[in-house]
Amino acid sequence: MFLNLFTRRHLKLTFKLDFNTLVLMLARVFSCAIIGLEGVTVEVEVDTAPGLPGMDIVGLPDAAVQESKQRVMAAIKNAGYPYPRKRLTVNLAPASVRKEGPSYDLPIALGVLACMEMIPTQTLEKSLVVGELSLDGSVRHVRGVLPMAAIAREQGFQRIYVPQADAGEAALIPGLEVIPVDSLADLAACLQERLSIAPQPPTTFSGGEAWALTDFKEVKGQEHVKRSLEVAAAGGHNLLMIGPPGAGKTLLARALPAILPAMTIDESLDVTRIYSISDMLPPEVPLIQTRPFRAPHHTISHAGLVGGGNWPHPGEVSLAHRGVLFLDELPEFGRNVLEVLRQPLEDKHVTISRARGSLTFPANFQLVAAMNPCPCGYYGDAQRACTCSQGAITTYQKRISGPLLDRIDIHVQVPRVDYDKLSDQRYGEPSEVIRARVEAARQVQRLRFQQGGQAAAGILCNADMRTADLREYCALDNASQKLMRAAMAQMHLSARAYHRILKLARTIADLDHSGDIQNTHLAEALQYRPQVLF
Repeated sequence: MFLNLFTRRHLKLTFKLDFNTLVLMLARVFSCAIIGLEGVTVEVEVDTAPGLPGMDIVGLPDAAVQESKQRVMAAIKNAGYPYPRKRLTVNLAPASVRKEGPSYDLPIALGVLACMEMIPTQTLEKSLVVGELSLDGSVRHVRGVLPMAAIAREQGFQRIYVPQADAGEAALIPGLEVIPVDSLADLAACLQERLSIAPQPPTTFSGGEAWALTDFKEVKGQEHVKRSLEVAAAGGHNLLMIGPPGAGKTLLARALPAILPAMTIDESLDVTRIYSISDMLPPEVPLIQTRPFRAPHHTISHAGLVGGGNWPHPGEVSLAHRGVLFLDELPEFGRNVLEVLRQPLEDKHVTISRARGSLTFPANFQLVAAMNPCPCGYYGDAQRACTCSQGAITTYQKRISGPLLDRIDIHVQVPRVDYDKLSDQRYGEPSEVIRARVEAARQVQRLRFQQGGQAAAGILCNADMRTADLREYCALDNASQKLMRAAMAQMHLSARAYHRILKLARTIADLDHSGDIQNTHLAEALQYRPQVLF
């Protein structure tokens, strides 16, 4: 009886001691997860308990997060700290959010050190921590730091600890102290106030830059194609070039970025966010200031073009956001691949649905496509006869559906260039001069949409205008209405084509510094529509 009483008292005392120990050995560090293009705050809770040494990670982690066990253990030992010989439980809350990638290594390691009372926990209360650990304790680059820093400021955190390689990217967010971390040992010493780490200075926006492989002055002939590219750049319109091989379609498309208007700071941040999440941001370029130019091969899948995967990631249409998506040899793309472009071209975003949920990525890009008129490429050429049968030509042309063609504002023929123009040593009009005209037209559009309140809805150029905006900014006089009525009857235009012609005419009027759409502006816009389906 005395033994049983002693045992009960001993067990009660042991329970109290273990409960107190449990409270003291629970650490909490804040990190971040990426869902789509947005960050979500994650609480990394680390608890120690008696038992066989090991670590359990819960909270919907993927394989990369599960592998943090070995990286954290080796990094702590190589940083000069003892690894606890206890049972560790790591909870990533909220458990309903999927955790992927190695960015939780550093916060888990700090949580383990805090449980061992090696670092003070109060210094991490208003801080967000992200970083991948090497086995030697150094901190490696992680993707998605920009949206992580944005959510840290939004949630009221005072500072963020990021890898040294990603500090410039995080410093794009104002009002947040960014601490670059080179190794776990340095960060632990900083938290113990044995070492001082200077915060990263803010990354500044120096203004959008122009970049292109080719200057327009190097392109011989094709003056009408250059004009169509200028109109497309001035209003953000989609364009299709049709012509024989070697006529210069690809050359002209690759010269287009040189005449596009400079990016604003908001556009640069939008593009940088997408490239950061896709892990395509160069380490030496924390902020993308040139408009993207994406030219995927025609063997690309529809998931690669619009995005996808078990957990959706951005595709080429999102990587071309606020830039150019160039599709060379358009009919060679799979029909299903081309058809998925219809919704992004109309809505300026793409929504990817999976069983676990749906994500929306921005896709406000300018489509520039090039194609031959037939399989051999010489259908309609004045100097070389076409060797394709009529059935082969029809089959080739039908690879592109009518609804997709209807969403392309400008259709332009690119004929072969004769010898006299190719051998001419004189330069054409340089890209800088054309870009100045494009910039002036875009400035008119920006002021117009800012005064009308459309800029708040993301409408920055004429191609973005909605149906209600056409009524306000694209009114036609009597002569222009007669011309449009005749064109609708003769060309069998759809309602979508009618609206796109009005947007195109508005851009031509802006290039001409005209407040109203004149008959000549509308006539030029109508010339860019295909008279027949090839």
